[in-house]
Amino acid sequence: MGYLVGTDEAGYGPNLGPLVISATVWQVPEGVRAGDLYRLLEGVVAGRKHGDASHAMPPGGRKRVPAQDGLPPVVIADSKVLYRSGKGLGLLERGLLPALGVLGRRARRCREVWDALAPDAAEARRAIPWYADHDRPLPQDAEPGEVENLGRILQDGLAAAGVRLLAIRSRAIFEEEFNRLVQRHESKGTALSHATLELVAEVLRPLPGGPIAVLCDKHGGRDRYGPLLGTAFPQWLIEVCGEGRQQSVYRFGPPERRVEVRFQSKAESHLPAALASMASKYLRELAMQALNDFWRRRVPGLVPTAGYPADARRFKTAIAAAQAELGIEDRQLWRCK
Repeated sequence: MGYLVGTDEAGYGPNLGPLVISATVWQVPEGVRAGDLYRLLEGVVAGRKHGDASHAMPPGGRKRVPAQDGLPPVVIADSKVLYRSGKGLGLLERGLLPALGVLGRRARRCREVWDALAPDAAEARRAIPWYADHDRPLPQDAEPGEVENLGRILQDGLAAAGVRLLAIRSRAIFEEEFNRLVQRHESKGTALSHATLELVAEVLRPLPGGPIAVLCDKHGGRDRYGPLLGTAFPQWLIEVCGEGRQQSVYRFGPPERRVEVRFQSKAESHLPAALASMASKYLRELAMQALNDFWRRRVPGLVPTAGYPADARRFKTAIAAAQAELGIEDRQLWRCK
């Protein structure tokens, strides 16, 4: 058996709200690559175009999971395809919440999702006024019974394909920490790369022997990640297998546990990174709900924000008097980049 890890982030560009990075971990038959999973799970998991999975057979001629009559597929795709601001969280919930169910974490409230995906963020959330007490019942837009049903479909489909979802883990970097990391690394792109590889190192640690393939989206315009990998995995010599605009590939580790890390444009088109994208976006949107709820209670008529630069400045101006009255410093609220 081998292992696949996919990573992706949400909230890289905004001035308000957290940057969230997530990783998913899968156990697969040896030889299966990240690009094979949609084909292996055809009829169970709908991808980028809600069910446009290729009919090509994966390597080795393994059988695809047959469609289950009358049952809707689980949606796992790039979160940018599944979510638009103001359009609801339903499609994200139809993929992420069933996946959490497969892991035995049936989240029925916002705090339970945070605890399942980003348990290390609990202390930081409690220290920030707009996140501290925020909670809502889940799912918000999908039907609870549908989520339960989709969890069973996904569990059966994974078993039939010989695939196991082992973990979904997220790293939430809230505003004040984000500013510290950008200052330390002198760019937010480098801060993102360091935080992503720290998360990768964390999820790799408990994996036993077997080949491991890690798929990450390219970080901005960066093509060279060797020194960053050397910092995250200092015990290994990092082999550079190719660096370019489309992808950069590295290998390290002993023969019995060889790790390949691939930074690839549009990595979220592959299922492991797509589910990571959904986890990151879902936590990011729950955080923005908390921020908007907090300030709208204090500023009558305040229009909510998604946190991106132009609208974030409008929002910050509108809350300025309430912010001053509450004694909340900019370093807690406003991301420097």
